[in-house]
Parts: sequence; structure tokens; C-alpha cells
Amino acid sequence: MVITPNTASEVIYPESDGQPMADNTKQFRWIVTIKENLEILFASQPDVFIAGDLFWYPVASNPNIKQAPDILVVFGRPKVDRGSYKQFEEDNIPPQVVFEILSPGNTTKEMANKLLFYQRYGVEEYYIYDPDRNELTGFLRSEDWLQEINQIHGWISPRLGIRFELTPQTLEIYRLDGYKFLTPVELDQVRTQERQAKEIALQQLEEERQRYQDLLTRLQERGIDPEQLL
Repeated sequence: MVITPNTASEVIYPESDGQPMADNTKQFRWIVTIKENLEILFASQPDVFIAGDLFWYPVASNPNIKQAPDILVVFGRPKVDRGSYKQFEEDNIPPQVVFEILSPGNTTKEMANKLLFYQRYGVEEYYIYDPDRNELTGFLRSEDWLQEINQIHGWISPRLGIRFELTPQTLEIYRLDGYKFLTPVELDQVRTQERQAKEIALQQLEEERQRYQDLLTRLQERGIDPEQLL
């Protein structure tokens, strides 16, 4: 029997590097808040894929070329679960928008390499937020380069349609309809308040109906036809 060796071995694209998604609770909270609010914003659009801490492989057959943005957004790709984002299997569409949330462990060299990577492989908008220093930096593609956005306060993302506002304490992000990005806890509080407000309104409506019914009953007891009063 003749044994023919494989001419090419299967390329493995790891789905994890064994590192935590975030270095601390503050960084994790920002990643979750931005990612989940973007999911809500684009929930009705089936061709907008959003992920957090997912490996992005832009080049086929080279698993060493990769990044795992804290948040990535891809327009033109379906909302399906993935172990990684292999661009060469996704109509060669790169993430158009990426976010990085800084932690004390991030080095200047690391962030410079990420900027070069995103610039080289087609990112259109790149946002970096440092929650400890409350500093937001944004980059917008101009031809082959990611150029820093000079005035980031009040900036509206061309792709996402969200507005960035830097207060003295924190970063605030708003949708164009005026709704502010909230943490999951804040979203639950808003939902609870809306439910309570609805319950109060229904209770008031029921009380008004009952008062009206009581009035009709008293009029009828006195022999007055309510229809004749109209």
C-alpha cells in the first residue's frame, strides 16, 4: 500500500489566547456597555455584526496576523455566532469600526501596533477610550491612513450615527434619537421605572373609571337619566 503524505496541513486559527477579556472591572464595564448598546441600536438590521474581544484574522493561511479589538462592528455581515472573524470567509469585509478601552496594562508600543494594524487592514473608524484619565481619541480613515479626529467632543460617528460627549467626569455616548448609552443595570432601572409608571397610569385610569361609574349609579338612584344630561 502506498501512503501519500498530505501536501498541505490544515491551518488552525485559535479562538482564544488564554488572556482575560479585561484587566479590571471598569474596563470590562465599558466594553460591555458599548457593545450591548450597539447591539440594541442595530438590533433590527440583520447585516450588522457586533462582537467583543473576538479574534479578527484578515489574511488567509496566516493565523499569526490577528487582533482582538475590545469591540468590533462589521456592516454587511450577518448576525451569527462565530468563534473568530475570518475576513477571507466574510466576503473579505473588514470591521469598519473598532473600539479599544484602555487599562493600566496597555503599553504605548502595543497601542501603536494596533493603530498600524487597523490602518493596514481597512478599519474606517477607530476609537480609544481611557476611563482612568477620561480621555477619548478617535481616528477616521482618509484614503490609506487613519487620521486623528481633531475635535472629538461632540463628534458623530459617520458609520454608527452616535455622538460622543466628554464631561469632566466621564464619556457619554448618545444615539441620534437622544437616547444615552446606559449600563445593563441602568437599562434595567429605566425599564423598571417605565413599568411602574405604566402601572400607576393604569391604576389612575381605573380609579377615574370607578368614580365615573359611581357617579352614574348615584344619578340613577335619584331617578336621573344620565343620557338626558348630555
